[in-house]
Amino acid sequence: MARRTVPVIMDEQALLGLNPNADACYRQRALAYFEQLKESQDAWEVCAEALAKGIYSDDHVKFFCFQVLEHQIKYRHGALSALQQQLIRETLMKWLQSQLMNIHPEKPFIRNKAAQVLALTFVRDYLTLWPKFFFDILSLIGLNPHGVDIYLRTLMAIDAEVVDRDIQHSPEETRRNTLIKDSMREQCIPSLVESWFQILQAYQQSHSELTCQCLEVVGAYVSWIDLNLIANDRFVNVLLSHMSMEDLREEACDCLYEIVNKGMDPVDKTKLVESLCQVLQSAGFFNVEQEEDVDFLAKFSRLVNGMGQSLVLSWTKLSKVGDVKVAAETLRALEAKVPLLLQLLVHEDDDISANIVGFCYDYLHVLKQLPLLTDQQKANIEAIMLAVIKKLTYDDEYNFENEGEDEAMFVEYRKQLKMLLDRLAQVSPELLLESVRRVFNNTMQSWQTAPFMEVEVAIRLLYMLGEALPASHGAHFSGDNAKVNTLQDMMRTLITSGVSEYQHSSVSLEFFETVVRYDKFFIVEPQHIASVLMAFLDHRGLRHASPKVRSRVAYLFSRFVKTLHKHMNAFIEDILSRIQDLLELAPPENGFPALLTSDDQLFMFETAGVLIVNAESPAERKQALMRSLLMPLTDAFRMLLAKLPEEADEERQTALADCLSHAVGFASRTSKAFSNKQTVKQCGCSEVYLDCLQIFLPALSCPVQRGSLRSAVRSFLHRMIICLEEEVLPFIPAASEHMLKDCEPKDLQEFIPLISQITAKFKGQVSPFLQQVFMPLVVAIFEVLGRPAEENDQTAALEKQMLRRSYFTFIQTVTGSGMNEVMANQGAENIERVLFTIIQGAVDFPDPIAQKTCFIILSKLVELWGGKDGLVGFPDFIYKHIVPACFMAPLKPTFDLSDAQTVLTLSECALTLKMIHLKRGAEFIHFLQHDYLPSLQVSPEITQELCQVLQQPDSKVVRNYMKAFFQQAKL
Repeated sequence: MARRTVPVIMDEQALLGLNPNADACYRQRALAYFEQLKESQDAWEVCAEALAKGIYSDDHVKFFCFQVLEHQIKYRHGALSALQQQLIRETLMKWLQSQLMNIHPEKPFIRNKAAQVLALTFVRDYLTLWPKFFFDILSLIGLNPHGVDIYLRTLMAIDAEVVDRDIQHSPEETRRNTLIKDSMREQCIPSLVESWFQILQAYQQSHSELTCQCLEVVGAYVSWIDLNLIANDRFVNVLLSHMSMEDLREEACDCLYEIVNKGMDPVDKTKLVESLCQVLQSAGFFNVEQEEDVDFLAKFSRLVNGMGQSLVLSWTKLSKVGDVKVAAETLRALEAKVPLLLQLLVHEDDDISANIVGFCYDYLHVLKQLPLLTDQQKANIEAIMLAVIKKLTYDDEYNFENEGEDEAMFVEYRKQLKMLLDRLAQVSPELLLESVRRVFNNTMQSWQTAPFMEVEVAIRLLYMLGEALPASHGAHFSGDNAKVNTLQDMMRTLITSGVSEYQHSSVSLEFFETVVRYDKFFIVEPQHIASVLMAFLDHRGLRHASPKVRSRVAYLFSRFVKTLHKHMNAFIEDILSRIQDLLELAPPENGFPALLTSDDQLFMFETAGVLIVNAESPAERKQALMRSLLMPLTDAFRMLLAKLPEEADEERQTALADCLSHAVGFASRTSKAFSNKQTVKQCGCSEVYLDCLQIFLPALSCPVQRGSLRSAVRSFLHRMIICLEEEVLPFIPAASEHMLKDCEPKDLQEFIPLISQITAKFKGQVSPFLQQVFMPLVVAIFEVLGRPAEENDQTAALEKQMLRRSYFTFIQTVTGSGMNEVMANQGAENIERVLFTIIQGAVDFPDPIAQKTCFIILSKLVELWGGKDGLVGFPDFIYKHIVPACFMAPLKPTFDLSDAQTVLTLSECALTLKMIHLKRGAEFIHFLQHDYLPSLQVSPEITQELCQVLQQPDSKVVRNYMKAFFQQAKL
């Protein structure tokens, strides 16, 4: 059958829109043309012909033609006729042939797209229609550099399609890819490997970029082809010669790394690594100090890391199978690499050092498993330890005040070194302790003249011992052994040496971090508390020149005080007077930058609270101290709240509202010092907080900046419910009334947990209030949910979904707290309205979390009202609405039974049916058998079966049956 010829007429006007600088209307037309060519049965053939004949010289048009072809192969391959499939193959080969004649190669983006299209064609056709794919390409291109370039790019594109493990494949694709690899191994891999060898030899001097591409291909394919094709003398010699060529050495390193990483038998792997090492060593690559190219050394370090980790893996496997002799040989091979490991680990370039950490870590793990260590192994441990200590040190360039990418990378690198230190502690804790003690003591003796990085790292090491040495923090200073004595000595030196005066923020921070890490030391030697408190409170800590230090110290100080408050009685009033200025509410018009941010001040208020509450003074004194701590806040609050409505400028309004919110937040934070209501009473502080409540509540009715003020007062109420319990109740009705006025979804969503907390905590005590607030709250919620929103407004949709969930959770709390009178007393019309919202939530909204809550509520209501003496009219509601909901919800297409949350919803749905049976008995079974299930066209056999299951006592049987029932029903 002759192929129909398609006239090569492309829409030249539309093609103009492919230019990146084209007008929007042209671009739109190009896009529409693309869609037309993609979807047409044969119009795309004009693109094939344009490529085969090289009609267009414009790069964007060529790229466009490849894209159209790509779409045909990707999405319409099965719909193409055999002739059309052949046309694609011929087009690609003609285009490839045309590249051999070109003086100038195509732009890289076109070559990449062509390689992608070739790879896609290969994947679709290789097993059936084009088994000679590679032979055709190789015989066509020979050693033409343009052709070789496309060939290598195609091989990498095939690797991405068939091999790359980072790409998710369907089971069908995985099977196909396995078949492709098996066929390639049988038919063409030796020929491909031969072509790679020829390319590497031919181009290593003249075309370094082609040689690098080829090395990348070898590295990619070596993981799944026969290693002997690559790991042989002729190939390895070529690779080693590349290691000495500046343009090729990095790619050669990567290629060797992939060879070494190939999974294989442990004995063979050891032989491979050893032979490679011998060749590299005799070629002088182990003389790391003489190498100045850090980029190459980073690659070489990665290669050594791969070789080292491979030997560790071989040793582990051989040890497991009990092959003692060969395992010992492997261990010797491993140990022989340690000098090289150490050279790379201490290298001044952190990338080179970081690339060897994995091998180092694994080597230490090997040593940990050995019953006895040789002197050489102990020396290796010590050398690694000194290397880690050296590398932990900051360099001069580190920017502490404005940390950027380099600084972030060093912080990450430090984390890797910390892992090594922890591993060292497991292998030889005594050696680590001794090394750190030596470094620490030497540095502390001369800290005044030592550079900051040495002082910082000395204290840092002491800090790191806390996690590295096995013990809970408390146990570091109990018992009588060398570790306890050494740590205690170092802590004593840290505090008495005066190093806290060192003028560098990194040293200051490390000092306070370490003091707090070892706060239990002060329980053993409380005589040092006073001097450390002074450091916290003066220019070294909370008044340090660096905002970063002040901020961190505010947090650390709160932790220090929490642990040691029992030992601070003598200093409490002195501390409070010294931090008084740090507890001031910074008014927005002040203009002076505050020493601490409002977030830092939260810690200061909490600390002040802890000191007052735990003081050994009478309740009156505590009350007086707490009042003097909170009065400045309440006074400022009154004044600012009066100003706020009069302020016209929105920016100033926001600043005032922030200030007011901070005042409430600070007061709230002081209450964290109390463990429960009892302690508030004992300290005589109930009155103080009730006064605060009285002052803060008017903010709820402030006409401006409502959101942030309500949020702050609501949080305060949450805390007061915990601290003051029923003393808060008189304030709740008025507060609720204010919070329900002019609500936004977020307001309501945050208000519901407050009401739920009150309901769950006070139960019957708040029943009258709940009955009063119940319908206004429900009405407010549905008014907000009913507001129209933009169709694509994801934020609004999510806010509504969260509000709906909160509403159902609230109903669940009310019904689950034994207060059914709250709903029962709302009047028949209102009850019905609420019940319908729950039915709607169970069935209509595809939100399994809300649906599950709704079924829990329905089950509870059936339990409360569904019996003989339940709510009038409720049994009727059960049959008309609850039973249908239990079937309609799971039958919805959106009810996904493969989703874990949905399965939990179904479980609650089944339990609801079980509860109906429990309350209505035979009447319910009769209704299902004769009325409801027949209306759903359920067969009599299945109906019978379902009714029998519902009468089973074991609810697990019911749940499992219902899942199977709906899975079957949805098929």
